[in-house]
Amino acid sequence: MMDRLFAPQSAEALAHTHLTENWLTWDQDHPSLNETVAAACATYQAFQRYLSGSDLYLVPRTCSDLEGVLKRYAYDGIHNTIARSRSPLERGGYSRMCHLVELSISKVLNENDNAAFLLDLHRPRHEARSPKFAASTRPIKIK
Repeated sequence: MMDRLFAPQSAEALAHTHLTENWLTWDQDHPSLNETVAAACATYQAFQRYLSGSDLYLVPRTCSDLEGVLKRYAYDGIHNTIARSRSPLERGGYSRMCHLVELSISKVLNENDNAAFLLDLHRPRHEARSPKFAASTRPIKIK
């Protein structure tokens, strides 16, 4: 399902592959933490975590709710990457990584029908969006 959101050659997919395949040495190539790679990997991990639904307790109902969940998951990914890294984080690096993650998440959600697809993915079946079950526009009289 990740291929629907990220092409295999996307920066996020490549960063995730690089960090997971080289998890022992990925941070030795640079004198400081590579913020771009860390942010791209955190974005990929956020969508992967959402797709699994394993720790999704409150299902998002709106696009802004969904974006909030994905950002929270991505921030967790950034924290994990910083904790594993042996390279120091440059001044302002955390803010720059958060900004890159937010841009990437927004970009993915605004492409095609990704936001609707992700919202419908974990929606309870009785709440499925269907025009015939849409809210009635007829007023209800209360006595």
